[in-house]
Amino acid sequence: MEDRRVRKTKKNLKGTLINMLADMPFEQVSITELCRRADTSRITFYSHYNDKYALVDDIFQDMIRIGTGTYIRRQAENNPRRDLVIGYCNVLDVILELYYANYDFFRHTLPEENPYLAFSFYNYVLETVEMHTDKEARILNFRLKYTAKKIAGFLCYGILGFINECHSEKETVEEIRAEAKEILKGILRSDVLVSRESASVPPPA
Repeated sequence: MEDRRVRKTKKNLKGTLINMLADMPFEQVSITELCRRADTSRITFYSHYNDKYALVDDIFQDMIRIGTGTYIRRQAENNPRRDLVIGYCNVLDVILELYYANYDFFRHTLPEENPYLAFSFYNYVLETVEMHTDKEARILNFRLKYTAKKIAGFLCYGILGFINECHSEKETVEEIRAEAKEILKGILRSDVLVSRESASVPPPA
């Protein structure tokens, strides 16, 4: 466990970086300016991070830790039998909750604004969904029609595109969540992605 001073220093650096993103693209952020705004020495910064990419990666890792804990709790509360569709909906809910709870950071992950952050964000989500797909396939003993990575890519790109269009139509977060889950349920309840060789995979409603 890190001591309180280290956690406080890292929290300050992360918060300062996020605040700087409102003023400049990530690529223009310098360690010198970051340390000046954070009132922290460069020596202190480099005692914790190799560079600004390591700092932003730590921000994403924080999100993953929080999201993993939330997902485990949701599964225990509403999906003890590990229903495939409910499990994916829990993943979607956790991602959306993290996204909007940390919107000050995630609003800067648009490709046209900060391509590195957008690439990192998408790859973390893709990796999360891929790992979930592979794990559930093994535990529930059903056969995937495509690789876990392909399925994750299909779901992530599709849901992300859908959410972006919802934003352009000024839909509320609640509307986006409900509609995205309906589309996800429809896909998973079909025979498009998996073969129904397990009773844990629900038939089409």
